[in-house]
Amino acid sequence: MAVDPREPDFEGAAEFGELQGDLSVGHVGRSIRRRGVLYDDDPKSRRRRAVPLPALCIAPLRWHRMRQADARIKAGERWQESDYVLATRTGRPVEPRNLYRSFTRVAESAGLRVIRLHDARHGTATLLTAAGVAPRVVMEILGHSQISITTDVYTHVVQDTQREAMSHMDRLLRNRKKRPSRG
Repeated sequence: MAVDPREPDFEGAAEFGELQGDLSVGHVGRSIRRRGVLYDDDPKSRRRRAVPLPALCIAPLRWHRMRQADARIKAGERWQESDYVLATRTGRPVEPRNLYRSFTRVAESAGLRVIRLHDARHGTATLLTAAGVAPRVVMEILGHSQISITTDVYTHVVQDTQREAMSHMDRLLRNRKKRPSRG
């Protein structure tokens, strides 16, 4: 997702209507773009894709869906059905700049450094790579069309992880008990 006043796009808008019953997988099939006018667009790949969600996200998404159902009732005839996870009080897609403002407010109130939403995507990929998740799996989660995109962008993480592994190996080798010499 790229949402920033300098980058007014909300790519990969998840849709509630497309989430499976247990909410463990979302689908990305449309993008919200702002180029003078707010409009739906196909994602870069031109294909819909499933995006697995961490279990930690399930309860907040269910709560949000309930709140959105209440908003639908309050809006009545003004409600415009879109199935977006992030929608206005009347069901329309959230303006990318407004989403970024909300994200900034939440981050600041939580005492977190404000980043672009797209940086959260990079953070996810970096953490998965550092945790040893196979590059092919990271590629599929991110929706990259080629493994080389994933490996080129996140090679530094693999190198850092390898360095860390070798420092563990070095420590293990240095701390091993010396065997008594035969002789």
